[in-house]
Amino acid sequence: MTELDTLHATSKAYDAIAPTYAQLFHDPLHDRPLERALLSAFAELARTSGDGAVADLGCGPGHFTAHLHGLGLKAFGVDASPVMIELAREANPGLRFEVGSMAALDIEDGVLGGVLSRWSVIHTPPKDLPAVLAEIARVLAPGGHLLIDFPATDGPHKKTQAYDHTVVTAYRWSPDLFAELLRDHGLAESARLVIEPKPTDQRQFQEVQLLACKA
Repeated sequence: MTELDTLHATSKAYDAIAPTYAQLFHDPLHDRPLERALLSAFAELARTSGDGAVADLGCGPGHFTAHLHGLGLKAFGVDASPVMIELAREANPGLRFEVGSMAALDIEDGVLGGVLSRWSVIHTPPKDLPAVLAEIARVLAPGGHLLIDFPATDGPHKKTQAYDHTVVTAYRWSPDLFAELLRDHGLAESARLVIEPKPTDQRQFQEVQLLACKA
């Protein structure tokens, strides 16, 4: 399957579940104080670089774009699912949302103070991830920050692992390997948050959030 085929399949799958997804995750941060704190720190850092704008890549129905806006950022969202973008625009009429691919962003070079990517790379096959990271590095201003998260593999000996996601196939990553890929694209890790799963969680994966800065 080519990169375009993967993108098309993922987009169609999320189109089909968009209304349900928006309802299920309407308040994704209400019981996650550590993540709220990290997003606040990210917002503070992002204001100091580029033109202060921040892209929420894989924004879905726009919940996190709106959260970043509430933190005082010029935030806008990008998602491959047209239905998700339609829902985001309906819920946040004052904010900007665009249909687009993370591997081919319609954004000028070096203008963004920050990029947020929450679980938006999990459906990207490992061979295609470098192209996405290259695009993120391209649009970030020098000193701009990336906050990206993903599920971790079962240990450092496991570089990547595919798993049966509810929507389409997804991938887990070794945090160290992911940080190395970021460095390969000029993005230096500055902080790492590892969240342990709750006993009641369906999937017993660690969640990793990496904060990185473009040189």
